[in-house]
Amino acid sequence: MSTQQESAPPAEWALPQYLSPVEPLRRADGTSHYSGISYAVPPGYRPLQMDLWTPADADRPPCVVWIHGGAWFFGDRRDLPPPIEPNGLFDALLNTGTAVASIDYRLSAEAPFPAQLHDTKAAIRYLRHHADQLNLDPHRIGVWGESAGGHLAALAALTGGLPELEGEVGVLGPDSSVRACVDWYGLSDLDSQPDEEPIPLESPEPGRPYDIIGMLLGSHAHEAKRAASPVTYVTADAPPFLLMHGTHDAVVPVTHSELLHDALTQAGAKSELLLVNGADHIFLGATDVPALIETSVAFLTTHLTSED
Repeated sequence: MSTQQESAPPAEWALPQYLSPVEPLRRADGTSHYSGISYAVPPGYRPLQMDLWTPADADRPPCVVWIHGGAWFFGDRRDLPPPIEPNGLFDALLNTGTAVASIDYRLSAEAPFPAQLHDTKAAIRYLRHHADQLNLDPHRIGVWGESAGGHLAALAALTGGLPELEGEVGVLGPDSSVRACVDWYGLSDLDSQPDEEPIPLESPEPGRPYDIIGMLLGSHAHEAKRAASPVTYVTADAPPFLLMHGTHDAVVPVTHSELLHDALTQAGAKSELLLVNGADHIFLGATDVPALIETSVAFLTTHLTSED
């Protein structure tokens, strides 16, 4: 009589924390496009993905991490704000010989803060960990975000040296610091947004805006506002910042960028503030959005290629 032997389970097995990059697609202009890299796979959540473009014939280029907006509860790494041509921002960086990674992160209905910051840092660590395979300079990484993404970019830039804010998703161990930050109309001080005055984005229920900050911070929203505010973490060691904001922004008041700029300069850090006269949120009403992109790209490439 034959007997069947049960195969023993592996001695050590664990869920993967992230997936390695796959071979990129090559565009006609020689650009390499890594599509849908799972830079973190936190258990119980969708895989967190990034798209990465590296310029043709570049040897170890710097890299900018783009962080999308959407009030922390909608948005996608592949979509840019309406005033920007599809892929226009990414191509502007590639044209300077700079790589760009556009990332997704957990939204506020999936997980409260600081999950979004943890995910952003995990993306930076992933790029640094895989720099050899991806042909990137691990020492020259910057961040750029708009609205909610600007808030996360500022937080990531200001908290690179704080282990307690690294989180435990994705690649663990590498440094998550960055060399430069461009923050387009992001919140800087959540305490300045009163609980009774939610950010004015309409919900499906007419006349009742979403409580955007409440959704982000969860059940302890009031106590968590300081921890989620970039101004909390300003020091003289902050990387150079470029802050851009429309003077007529009806969603995120321009005072947020002014406050962060003042805090950075008073601390002795480098900060530039560019106010876009007459522009609303996402630079609606701005007369020359391509020029704003050009200025942002020039700022990043200058600081990512300097020897400082």
